[in-house]
Amino acid sequence: MNTAFWLALGMVAFTYLGYPAAMALLARLRPRPLRTSAHLPSIDVLLVVHNGAQQLPAKLDNLLALDYPPDRLRINVVCDGCNDGTDAIARQYPSDRIRVLAFAERRGKSACIGSALPSLSADLVLFNDVRQRIDTGAAKALAAALSDPRVGAASGELMLEADNGYGRGVDAYWRYEKMIRRLESASGSLVGATGALYAARRDAIAPVPAGVVLDDMWIPLGIAAAGYRVVFVPQALAYDRATADAAAEERRKRRTLAGNYQLLHRWPQLAIPGAHPLALRLWGHKWLRLLAPWLLLLMLLASLWLALRGSAFYQSVLALQLLAYAAAVVGLRWPAAATRLLPVRLAGAFLSLNTSAMLALMDYLKNPHAHLWQTTRLEDVRR
Repeated sequence: MNTAFWLALGMVAFTYLGYPAAMALLARLRPRPLRTSAHLPSIDVLLVVHNGAQQLPAKLDNLLALDYPPDRLRINVVCDGCNDGTDAIARQYPSDRIRVLAFAERRGKSACIGSALPSLSADLVLFNDVRQRIDTGAAKALAAALSDPRVGAASGELMLEADNGYGRGVDAYWRYEKMIRRLESASGSLVGATGALYAARRDAIAPVPAGVVLDDMWIPLGIAAAGYRVVFVPQALAYDRATADAAAEERRKRRTLAGNYQLLHRWPQLAIPGAHPLALRLWGHKWLRLLAPWLLLLMLLASLWLALRGSAFYQSVLALQLLAYAAAVVGLRWPAAATRLLPVRLAGAFLSLNTSAMLALMDYLKNPHAHLWQTTRLEDVRR
């Protein structure tokens, strides 16, 4: 049990501390700066929407206002089984730069992307979601990164605004995640993109199969497999609000984490070093995080076993773990009270993430074919 405890602790420490440190060291010793230019290639914006009538007008206004030559940017709205008039709103919009592709039956986002891609003709495809607002300079920033011939995909940065303790815990996790993405990009490639905003070379995108949950990982990883870099562009900003609804955030996290299990199932080479150029990075950034909740459980059980056998050291270790979990429960149960207590907020976010990873495995095993997403309502975000 002593060996099990230290092995689990070492793996958890590497997951959350060691991997970012390794990326920081690699970025320092072997930096990979971009070679950008002011060239403005043509862009097809691809927006897949399911029942987005409430949000679509503001989104179209936002896309039409992007600081990019109008004759070089076209907006493609793909309606995925919408029954709220989304397609009518898009068709009636006063702009000849908007093209609508509507499917009567709901097919899922990846199926819609796969069906729409062959009809696109621009140099770049810009992927985004209906809910988030994009900064006016984002398209130019992504295009600049993709002017480097070694780059095949470029991810923007999602900026979250939070009003309460729970939302700030989510925001703290995003800041940590973005730090890792910056380091991965500076040293080579990301292992995925921000679904709210990323762009890719159209001719580098492999066919996208139906049923994929994480298209923002599947597409960039396919591009990386072809030998291109996937980079992070912090100047390309998308804005969203961290939901105040803990249940909605829990559903989102579980769906995303279940999508990681789906990736491993559909593309097992992603876990084999040498079989995919980013396999080692995927272990550090993604796969070990899926193991983390089970490693934490092993640590707790091992320290309990050893503490009950009279070890004063493991009694202290057990007490520290229980104290940390108690703080996490406080952060989750009373987020408003934890607003000013950073350690409590972080503990709550950490426990929530690992609980979601554990439950996501159950979700995936129960229904491995689930892939349809639910639109987050504005009232869930504003609440």
